[in-house]
Amino acid sequence: MTRITGDQALVKKINTSIILDTIRRHAPISRAKVSELTGLNKATVSNLVQELSAHHLLQEIGPGKSSGGRKPQMLLFNGQAGYAIGVELSVNQMTAILTDLEGNIVAEAEDTLIDHDVETVTKHMITLVNRLVKQAPPSPYGMIGIGVGVPGMVDGDGTILFAPNLGWDMVPMRRMLEEELGLPVTIDNEANAGAQGELRFGAGQDARHLLYISAGSGIGSGIIINGELYKGARGYAGESGHMSIEADGKACSCGNRGCWELYASEKSYADKRGLLPSNRTSELVSHAEAGHAETIRHFQEIGRYLGIGITNLVNGFNPQSVIIGGPLSDAKAWIEDSLQQVVAERTLPYHRELMEIRFAELGSRSTMIGAAYSAISQFLGPVRVSVPAT
Repeated sequence: MTRITGDQALVKKINTSIILDTIRRHAPISRAKVSELTGLNKATVSNLVQELSAHHLLQEIGPGKSSGGRKPQMLLFNGQAGYAIGVELSVNQMTAILTDLEGNIVAEAEDTLIDHDVETVTKHMITLVNRLVKQAPPSPYGMIGIGVGVPGMVDGDGTILFAPNLGWDMVPMRRMLEEELGLPVTIDNEANAGAQGELRFGAGQDARHLLYISAGSGIGSGIIINGELYKGARGYAGESGHMSIEADGKACSCGNRGCWELYASEKSYADKRGLLPSNRTSELVSHAEAGHAETIRHFQEIGRYLGIGITNLVNGFNPQSVIIGGPLSDAKAWIEDSLQQVVAERTLPYHRELMEIRFAELGSRSTMIGAAYSAISQFLGPVRVSVPAT
């Protein structure tokens, strides 16, 4: 049996990560409370807090309430120590945000995509990122990294293996961007990034087991198990948009038939040309708000198909929460009832018990915020150990 051990440097990294994460989530907080929540002794906490303060990642904000004796000095995580950029690449557009280290949005930018060849898209992304870099306020660390969420399968080196909706295979996106921008880059599937965004800053903060469903130009799912993103044996888990829900259904660009996303994403609009007044969700939402009957009926149909796919995932993973994100979450008013009805009718009773279906609190920004969080996590340290919330 192989024994896994850590040297003193690794232990220090782990302890630093625990302390930083605890202060970030519970601030303002005293050193004594950090010691109590983490189980680390007071000397270790004091030494590492001093080091983190010297590196501009923590700041003292003055005395707190005394429980008897001297008032404790309260600590805050310094979210303005640096800035990150989160990018979401989709079929029709590219959107990006500039955030501080706590995920607060400072600036936003977007660009429309017509051509999908790799060189053109990469140039658009570099231009968009540079536009936001110029808007970053002065800070000790400046721009710390860029996170990108893409609609496809991504390996651990940041290569996009397969993105059928873009027509891409084996695109070394991370390497290309790092060479051009000179900054650390993380690349992940857009649904994984969305799951991270909602888990850390949105509707999933109180869940340890959740499914994030990104519904837009396609469908993907981010799977959180015991508070951590599940990627599968080779890192490709979550391609649920390409699970078959119709055995002899329509042909899909992935090579399969009857894929979920053909019926429950923006791709379903193609079957309604001439009946729907647009092929963009944002515009269709406006028409639904104005009472356009065919648009409302189609959103209700999408809700039903979303419910069918979600039922399969719930029966397989037994999550606490299912969070619906992506552009179609903006159509909640017309999607939710039919979705909830299907899930209530078809999921196994014990899986349905106490399980909630929510819509993304971060709205269309879930993926961008989650992508920025990935860059921030890399900057704060590769060892990420979180203490369960009390």
